[in-house]
Amino acid sequence: MALLEVKNLDVHYGVIQAIKDISFEVNEGEIVTLIGANGAGKTTTMQSIMGLIHPSHGEIYYDGQKINGIPSHKIVKLGMTQVPEGRRIFSELTVYENLLMGAYTRKDKDGIEKDFADIYALFPRLEERKNQIAGTLSGGEQQMLAMGRAIMSRPKLLMLDEPSMGLSPLLVDQVFEIIKHFHEIGTTILLVEQNANKSLAISDRAYVLENGKIVLTGTGKELLTSEEIKKAYLGG
Repeated sequence: MALLEVKNLDVHYGVIQAIKDISFEVNEGEIVTLIGANGAGKTTTMQSIMGLIHPSHGEIYYDGQKINGIPSHKIVKLGMTQVPEGRRIFSELTVYENLLMGAYTRKDKDGIEKDFADIYALFPRLEERKNQIAGTLSGGEQQMLAMGRAIMSRPKLLMLDEPSMGLSPLLVDQVFEIIKHFHEIGTTILLVEQNANKSLAISDRAYVLENGKIVLTGTGKELLTSEEIKKAYLGG
């Protein structure tokens, strides 16, 4: 059974239909990527899954449970969390306080302390700056913080929306290594990313969105070698 299943999803903004009857699934243990140009509907899809936008039609199932209409904070408690586009850190709080906010649904103090240690081992810069106001961090450091904060909830499914946006090539490489690390420790991942080359290279499967519709699907390897994808997204 799929961990996440989206069925016949429609989303409207007033009279404008942003998502048009899309269906896809993410199986436990997979990395699945949604790729597409700006305005294709990728972020709208993610926000619909997290309960931030209410679909006009369709169903969303997480771990066998229909989650349409469930508030976002309750969806997090079920084991799903998102690193949103633009990071959306709490800029007035410290690095430590941001990470602690990621664990707000948890009561296991020992487990939380262990996860702090794991996050600091993965992101040494965050430990160095744990008492620093998060809004003063560099863009790359803020992205690391957003990812660390999400992992503090111990998600079964981690959704990442454009994690490499605005980062230098070196930091982009680091972000994708971290995504692979999260996957290796057992986290299922749904990735929205404009960097098609890197995202398809680490994906089990991928879906291509154009104008709110899924127009192509396949394994990451299949889409990497697709002439259509090369021309549209890989500069080939």
